[in-house]
Amino acid sequence: MLRHAARRLVSRAVAPPTARRALATAEVPAEAVEDSTFVEAWKKVAPNIEPPATPLSLMQPRPPTPATIPTKLTVNFVLPYKSEIANKEVDMVIVPATTGQMGVLPGHVATIAELKPGVLSVHEGNDIDPALVQKGLAEFTAKLGSASTDLEKAEAQIGVDVHSALNAALTG
Repeated sequence: MLRHAARRLVSRAVAPPTARRALATAEVPAEAVEDSTFVEAWKKVAPNIEPPATPLSLMQPRPPTPATIPTKLTVNFVLPYKSEIANKEVDMVIVPATTGQMGVLPGHVATIAELKPGVLSVHEGNDIDPALVQKGLAEFTAKLGSASTDLEKAEAQIGVDVHSALNAALTG
């Protein structure tokens, strides 16, 4: 009898498309809710057995939404043997993930991602001095012109590319 219970529940308790509930995060109720349609259908099919937990009954209520988006991000970076960064308020963190670089800003939606070895960039402040960018671009352009080895050329080209991108971002 139990082998056929799921099929009977589905055939008897199929709701019209407008009454179906998606289990998307955006539609998680603020309070825990029991799926009454499922429980009623279960009791008709197997009245002597307690209904199993459904995904809806296992979902946790969503946390309250803050009134405003925070302006800073608090970062803790801890290694097994020491703490590198503790409770530091920053503007942005860029972490290397298997899907690419992932920028995290204040108020960022909760995300689960597989990290990969790489450089963790912590950004404080968003002011860039245009004069320093122009100076760096000129220095790396000169280095590129006087580079004699492939390594020197590659390092200078990276510097030119970075400073050109910064200059383009500043000038719009």
